[in-house]
Amino acid sequence: MAEQDVNTLTEAAARDELARLAEALAAANTAYHTEDAPEISDAEYDRLKKRNAAIEVRFPELKRADSPSEKVGAAPSDGFSKVTHAQAMLSLGNAFEDADVDDFVARTAKFLGIAEASLSFTAEPKIDGLSLSLRYENGQLVQAATRGDGATGENVTANARTIASIPHQLSFAPDILEVRGEVYMRHDDFAALNAAQEARGAKSFANPRNAAAGSLRQLDPEITRQRPLAFFAYAWGALSQPLAETQMEAILRLAALGFETNPLTALCAGAKELVAHYDMIGAARSDLPYDIDGVVYKVNDLELQARLGFRSTTPRWAIAHKFAAELAWTRLEGIDIQVGRTGALSP
Repeated sequence: MAEQDVNTLTEAAARDELARLAEALAAANTAYHTEDAPEISDAEYDRLKKRNAAIEVRFPELKRADSPSEKVGAAPSDGFSKVTHAQAMLSLGNAFEDADVDDFVARTAKFLGIAEASLSFTAEPKIDGLSLSLRYENGQLVQAATRGDGATGENVTANARTIASIPHQLSFAPDILEVRGEVYMRHDDFAALNAAQEARGAKSFANPRNAAAGSLRQLDPEITRQRPLAFFAYAWGALSQPLAETQMEAILRLAALGFETNPLTALCAGAKELVAHYDMIGAARSDLPYDIDGVVYKVNDLELQARLGFRSTTPRWAIAHKFAAELAWTRLEGIDIQVGRTGALSP
């Protein structure tokens, strides 16, 4: 059934639609974050969230207590002990058009009361994997946790220790350092894993993101050890002292500490440079050895980030510019006709 335009919804219809969307998005969150088996595409999920937000703007009095706009991720699985994040692991607001990037820059400058020209931003590929937080105390890795619902995650410390690109010890790091990033699987490793699964008669994985998430969230760390997982660091949580004064310098500091950071991260001035970098990454997307689903923009100056602060589920100083769903062409090389017992011809 075709969805009714938001602008023509009655109050009663809007209430019913918000209930439907809350149920659909809750189920999608559980399938994606808890079961590592998404049932709808990322594009469809984004569309449903955008529709939910539009209805809430038009009928703010109908916003539900369980509104999807106030939720991050999904509840942690009962199979793991729980970790309460010292700082919440939030999601990101989305941009889908170049005009949305213009609005983000203008909105940021207006909030700060400064000229747009005085702002600079980092732009980095948005890795399609599983968010992970790593806590180091006195240079030692003491805890690893998934994002969960943003406030509470799953304790996957033993599993994280099996990933080669996650250091167990750091030198010259702050006494308390919580590094955040993405666990992912490279395309060639994913293909090799699926080939091995098929050779054993085991179920193959649908895509690298599901494979990475399912591999990290194994109850037996030895299974995780056998899976070809990698980790990109791109952020931080709790700190005993600042890493740097800017986002870019902080990323360089993480790289100096021994973490893999994304080489496509760039410093940009203004919306035009951000979109140009987005277009460059988009053009190279199919040749990258891992999956991405957009580009993340962040205000570079960390003092300005602090002034901008957070909404309930997203930071004001960052946004994800999402890619449209990838398209591919398939050549139809031939059609075989089958003759049925009644003489009907079926291709």
